[in-house]
Formats: sequence, structure tokens, C-alpha cells
Amino acid sequence: MESSDLLRLVDSIHRDKGISKELLFEAIEQALLTASRKRWGPHGDLSVTINRLTGAIEAYEDGRRMDPNTFGRIPAQTAKQIMIQKIREAERDVIYADYEAKIDTLVNGTVQRFDKGAIIVNLGRTEGIVPRQEQVFNEQYRPGDRIRAYVVKVQKKGQKVMIILSRTHPNLVKELFTVEVPEIGDRIVEIKGIVREPGHRTKIAVVSSDVKVDAIGACVGVRGTRIRNIVEELNGEKIDIVRWNESQDLFIRNALSPAEISAVELDRETQRARVIVPEDQLSLAIGKKGQNVRLTAKLTHWHIDIMTEEQARKVREAERAEVYKIPMLPAGMAEKFLLAGLTSLKAILHKGAEYITTMYSLPEPDATALIEYAKKREEELVVERAQAQAAAQAAAAQAAAAKPAVSASPDGEITVATGIGEAATSPTPDAQAPAAPAETPAPVAQAPEPAAETKDGPR
Repeated sequence: MESSDLLRLVDSIHRDKGISKELLFEAIEQALLTASRKRWGPHGDLSVTINRLTGAIEAYEDGRRMDPNTFGRIPAQTAKQIMIQKIREAERDVIYADYEAKIDTLVNGTVQRFDKGAIIVNLGRTEGIVPRQEQVFNEQYRPGDRIRAYVVKVQKKGQKVMIILSRTHPNLVKELFTVEVPEIGDRIVEIKGIVREPGHRTKIAVVSSDVKVDAIGACVGVRGTRIRNIVEELNGEKIDIVRWNESQDLFIRNALSPAEISAVELDRETQRARVIVPEDQLSLAIGKKGQNVRLTAKLTHWHIDIMTEEQARKVREAERAEVYKIPMLPAGMAEKFLLAGLTSLKAILHKGAEYITTMYSLPEPDATALIEYAKKREEELVVERAQAQAAAQAAAAQAAAAKPAVSASPDGEITVATGIGEAATSPTPDAQAPAAPAETPAPVAQAPEPAAETKDGPR
């Protein structure tokens, strides 16, 4: 090969593959050195160099210049194979470094083919893969369709780079908002949290650092233009934009919108929130199959118990009655507990014997006995509630008219109860709950702007 041809080849590979010229020259030198050993044997001190400016190849053995053009067919073929291998390795390293920097970002590609349920995406210089578990159940693609996905992981696998993409990751929605809403990129509006059930619904909590900029309005856009683009990208998935608030009370109210909330009672010791709603708002607060309360629990990181006002009154009465039943309490001590906010056996248990002794001057043995009683009684109540739950569910199945109270934990677990107290836990996130009333959203009492349902812009 002429020197000028070699320089043109290196320059062409550099521009097409993005591999540095120095790396290419070193690969060719290594290939020629291997071919030299095959041609003249392993003896002697062999060296091969390429002039970076002229492209001239110089080969020496023990200081004596050799002619690379006399390699022959087999050494030349060996040099070619080594060059191809080195270039592929260099190309793999370049692609890996390029896409490693794109982890946790969006990439655009074209659906190329399908492989055992996975979608193979053409990203231009390489391919990405959307595994079956990273696909949204209601999205269908055909070869040639445009696809936008979130880069989850990049790893080397042999001579290839495997780029794992996702259409289900919550941060996919976060990145779409960052692209569509300039205020998020400028850090005027901050995304405080985002939870998602792919293909169904997403809740996103936002807050503005500028009093002149409304966080929800910025995300929705004029006449819902910004949010509409995101919903179209997600194939109609519903998005609730929630106003974040430092007050956990208000944040939970906002997150449960559009349901009207009568009261929120927080137990910071157990990280539980008892949400009380009017009877006609119970189904709306729970959502279809518990979706609204489940997403709210994940977003706020609180275990949320939703019940009607009548159910809440009965629960409070039952809890206070248990405090009055404690046998070792001196006269008037139960009233002191209730006035101090210790309105249940659980609250007393969380305070502990040392607290009871210090604050209420109870002898240490009595305080210890009190805690032991509360612990044992709580275990008994769990059994009683489970039995009551089974009986209530059987009665509800016959009458088909029971109105359940619902509890949701931050990990997405749903519990349903029709009686007083805690409920039996459903093992799956699809626990049946009353369906939300069709198209009858109501604004949250203390939220000036309820969460926006983005299918048609803000509510």
C-alpha cells in the first residue's frame, strides 16, 4: 500500500468510526510487527514504525532495515486480521465510552427487529436492546418505527457493547419533562419525586423556586401544549402533576387529588397517615384498583390509611377504649395519655417504658408491665381484626354494598378493610378497590391548583 493510501485509509476510519488516528497507527504497527515475525521468524530485535505525516512504513531487525513488501500472502493475511480485530476493539471502546456518558438520559432510535420478545433498536453507530421487562404492556412497535427510550445500563459483552434501554423507567418521564419544560432545565422548577405504573398513570411532584413561576402551569404549558407532547410520547398514559409542599399534610392532600380530603392525621413515629374523606369521595381517593392511593403512598413515602369520616370516628373510639382498659393505670392516667396524644396502644408502645416513667412518674415496674400489656393486647387485636375482616368480607360479598377503608404502603402494598381497625393485607398491588367515579374530579380543598390530568391538559 502506498503511503498516501495508508493516510487516506486512517483518516477515513477515523471519521467514520470516531477512533483516534494514533490508535489506528498503533494497531497497524502491531499488525505489521506480528507479520514481520511470521515472515522472518521470532529471532532478532524487530521493530515497525509508521511516519504519522508521510505514512511511510519502516521495519528494522537488529538495526537492519527490512522491506515490508516482501511479507508474502500468509503474513499479510495475518496482519489484516490483526488490524481488523484491533479496529473492532477500538470501535467498541469508543462506543462504550460514548454511551456510558449517556446513562440516565434519553436516546432516539429506530426499531430494527425483534429477538425473543426483546426490541432491537438501531441507534446509528450501534444497537440497543429493550428487554421484555422494560417494555410497556400496551405499546406495539413495527420495524422502522421511531422509538425514544431511557438508557439504563451499558456493558461490554465480547466484541460488542450491550446498551439496555427502558420504556418503563420512571426517569423516562422525568427526562421528557426536562426536554419539554425549559424551566426545569433552568432549575427554576424542580422535580421532587416521580412514581409510575407504566401504561396506566404517573404522579410527579414539582415545586418552583421563583414565586413568579407556577410549577404546575410551567409543566402543563399554554393550553396544555407541553404536557400533551409528553402524553403522546407515552401513548396516552395519564399524568398527574402534584404541587410539592414541605408540610406533609398538604403534600398528601395534593397527591391524592382530585379527591376532597376532610382531614389528614399524621403519626410521625410510625410514618403512617390517616386520611379521612367524605363518603362520596372514598372511591375517587382510592382510585381504580387502588391506583391513586398506591401511587400517593410511593410518592410521599408515607403509609396511607384512607377511610370515611364514620369509619375514622369508630376507629378513634375503639383505640381510646383500649387505653381506658389498661388495668395497671392509676386513676386519671388514661385521661392524661389521651390529652398528650397517646390515643392508642401503638402510640404508647412507640414511646416506651422509659418515656412513660419519666413523663408520668410511673414506677419502672409498672411502666414495663404497661408496655408488655400493650404489646400483648396489640397482638390479640391483630387476630380479632383478621377474624372481623374475614366475616366482613363474607358479608360484603353477599350484600355487595360494603364501603371498604383502604391502606397503602410506600412499597405499593394495598390493604382493604370493611370493619374497624387494621385490615388484612393483599399480596398483590392489584387489590380490588372501588372504581373511581367516571369523569367527576373535584379540586383538593387546600391545593389552589389540583393535579393536572395531562391527557387533555390541566383539569
